[in-house]
Amino acid sequence: MTGYPNPLIPGFNPDPSVVRVGDDFYLATSTFEYLPGVPIYHSRDFVTWTLIGSVATRAGQFDVEKVPTAGGAWAPTIRHRDGVFHVVITDAFGRGTLHFTAEDPAGPWSDGVVFDGIDGIDPDLVWDEDGNAYLTFSGLGVNPELPTFMKHRGLLQARVDLETGRALEEPRSIWSGVGGQFPEAPHLYRIGDWWYLVIAEGGTERGHSVSVARSTSPEGPFENAPGNPLLTARGTDRPIQNTGHGDLVQGPDGEWLLVLLGVRPRSMTRAFSALGRETYVTTVTWGDDGWPAFEPVQLTPRPGVVTLREEFDGSELGPEWMSVRRTPASVADLGARAGSVVLRADGSTLDDLIPVFLGRRQQHQTARATIAVDVANGVGGLAVRYDEKFHYSIAAGAGRIVARGAIPGFERTAELPLTATTLELEVRSRRPEGDSFEARTSDVVELAATVDGERTVLLELDGRYLSSEVAESFTGRVIGLFAREGEIAVDRFEYEGSDD
Repeated sequence: MTGYPNPLIPGFNPDPSVVRVGDDFYLATSTFEYLPGVPIYHSRDFVTWTLIGSVATRAGQFDVEKVPTAGGAWAPTIRHRDGVFHVVITDAFGRGTLHFTAEDPAGPWSDGVVFDGIDGIDPDLVWDEDGNAYLTFSGLGVNPELPTFMKHRGLLQARVDLETGRALEEPRSIWSGVGGQFPEAPHLYRIGDWWYLVIAEGGTERGHSVSVARSTSPEGPFENAPGNPLLTARGTDRPIQNTGHGDLVQGPDGEWLLVLLGVRPRSMTRAFSALGRETYVTTVTWGDDGWPAFEPVQLTPRPGVVTLREEFDGSELGPEWMSVRRTPASVADLGARAGSVVLRADGSTLDDLIPVFLGRRQQHQTARATIAVDVANGVGGLAVRYDEKFHYSIAAGAGRIVARGAIPGFERTAELPLTATTLELEVRSRRPEGDSFEARTSDVVELAATVDGERTVLLELDGRYLSSEVAESFTGRVIGLFAREGEIAVDRFEYEGSDD
């Protein structure tokens, strides 16, 4: 495959779904317990993607305040019909399976209608020639009040009323793959004379794969593609693993593409994926027999160094900023001090489900984030987190600087005295030294502080503990600001990253 970078959208961007509207492409990914929920990316050339907004920007659209870690916004499908954009998604352990609409994909999106009679995940939305709407989904029960809770019933389908969210029939079983665990992520398309059903199976880890079936009706029965699964990296030495959860689209030149998720593991056995599940793309060809063939997913990272600098001099935060189980606006005050963002502690810490945290995705395996912070009135700093159990941080205030690495059952700290109230704090992710046999980790994470021009590394930590495999996380690394006591003011956030 040539012409497209991979990862297509780097960092914590799993479960991609894409739709083409004219010459424009819109892509949505999962966000789990973070808000804003479900980012919407836009492109016209399928190379340069811009984050233009999110589906859930208001409290209540998802019930993430109450969901357990790894719950929340699972696996959106984005589609367009008659001038309206549609997103169907499961708020796992929260509101349930939802339908959102918008005339502008940048938002605002509707409050979301809950589907009645649908208990599952990874919903897909399609219409037949008569305008009937079909919801096809993976039958993993995520409603704790139902007897189907956490039971998997294969792939299910029902006609639905999108206005009321009512299932018009009892969901029926349809084709569920060729025996891989967790058949999920179904997408149904009318292409030519056939209805094609593209699914994932094998689990979202190393066994992940893409399988295909087809029928003359959206309801089936479905015929199994010869050679399924048609795409997988399992048992290979490919640099991109866990490839699956694909969505078909015709690209800028009319070529068929498959967007999907994957990971970039490192270490001697390529066991640790620091950035979690990212969005990738591969090409699709069609045989004379009408079956698709998928090219293996190639690693073609964007060259050069990416830099950004945020000085917090606007009236609103950009769409890249996220918080955990609450909106960024609820923790970030841009009006209290000109050219700064102020975070006020509320008694929570990074070990809690709802910390005072404002972050953005780490997008590169080699990266450095730095903040200029005033801690005259509080304690806080900079952290890189997977969740409340797995995070590394460096905080300043109350006369000291403290670097901390926290994983379940283990904590490592180092500290320095501090007399100043303004300083720079830094989190750096770098490739481990030595060859692949010696480098038995994903990366090394440095926690450093610069006071009066003197930089000190307080801790060097093994990055493997902040990987999707160790944390068993569906998300990825998010680097951000946090407050633990009083209030802190951050005047500048800088990020530099490279995949060279």
